Amino acid sequence: MPQRFLLNMIRRAKNYRLGLLAAEVKLFLLNTLPAVNKRERRLISLKPSTPAAGNVLLAYMNDGFFLKPGEPVPHHHTSYWEAPEIARTFLELGYHVDVIDENNDRFVPAKPYALFVSNRNNFDRIAPMLNPDCVKILHIDSAHWLFHNSAGYRRLQGLQQRRGFVLRPRRSLQPSFAIEQADHATVLGNAFTIGTYRHVNKPFHRLPVASPLLYPWMEDKDLEARRRSFLWLGSGGLVHKGLDLVLDVFADMPDYQLTVCGPVTEEPDFTRAYHKELYQTPNIRTLGWIDIASPQFLEIARGCLALVYPSCSEGQSTSVVTCLHAGLIPVISYECGLDVAGFGTILRECSIAEIKAAIRAISSLPREELARRSRQAWEYARATHTREAFAQEYRKIISTIIGTTRGLA
Repeated sequence: MPQRFLLNMIRRAKNYRLGLLAAEVKLFLLNTLPAVNKRERRLISLKPSTPAAGNVLLAYMNDGFFLKPGEPVPHHHTSYWEAPEIARTFLELGYHVDVIDENNDRFVPAKPYALFVSNRNNFDRIAPMLNPDCVKILHIDSAHWLFHNSAGYRRLQGLQQRRGFVLRPRRSLQPSFAIEQADHATVLGNAFTIGTYRHVNKPFHRLPVASPLLYPWMEDKDLEARRRSFLWLGSGGLVHKGLDLVLDVFADMPDYQLTVCGPVTEEPDFTRAYHKELYQTPNIRTLGWIDIASPQFLEIARGCLALVYPSCSEGQSTSVVTCLHAGLIPVISYECGLDVAGFGTILRECSIAEIKAAIRAISSLPREELARRSRQAWEYARATHTREAFAQEYRKIISTIIGTTRGLA
């Protein structure tokens, strides 16, 4: 098998981007060398400082538990901080916490657990093996997989009909029946996100996405000079995140400027389809992936008035939260999972016409109104989307669940 893999990689290397080739090599190693994925197989057992009130099983991304003392928590995914914070909550409440990775497909419970907390990845497999009185809490970070996948394919079909391009789906979720087995669900999202799970009658508890970074208020930002400058900031799954729509809009609005920040070169079919808009359109500047902790990102945010982000499905968009912290006015889809009434614009259809109209409307507002909206976006993010806010709300939710459920010791 290794020889066949290497020969195949050599054959494809000429037409392959180095990053994608490296990703496939990594995937091969993860699937064949036990030493590489030993973290995924490891059980981490954490004890409270007092006699344990019971046992908790946490199945989530476990990378954050392997950071060295003093090593900064990576900020490119919230779970690096989020998973240890969830464990910390249960430790402080007096529970013994066992942590396994979300992809650990070999773990079998060997003792009774009072609570089981997991995202969708491992929930289906583990839940039926738990003791009957275990309270099962699903940690939701996306819209329901049926909605999510259907929305993604509708966007791909829309691109096919609009421009004649057929691109690969990149954000599809595996089917999961975790919510059907859960007793409770914590939701990184809002009413939209919860609404995609309303086919079950379960208690849903809302949580705010916690931004890893807090930016200072840009007091000296020249909003008048930036009223026609916009940003698209996103991760992989460019059609899913609406970049194709945004490029089509700005290519037809030469008096408005767009800056594109995201891993565009990692999707070669997209860059081929939109090469002209990305790299040969004067009012569109494509920068690629940007570190949101860098001074460069703050300069980009300083040079833009608003974020345009018509994603078709999210739990609660971290890209939008990041831009709110940077004082950008949000022009976002309903499916981004955030409440921005009073200072942002919610796109209901995400059509070309609707996005154009929203951009023109924002740009034509008086400077005082732009300043108010920008400030309110920043203040809302500071009040709602911080690690402190997440920690407080999560502890409140778990304390309520424990207080209303018998037999958790």
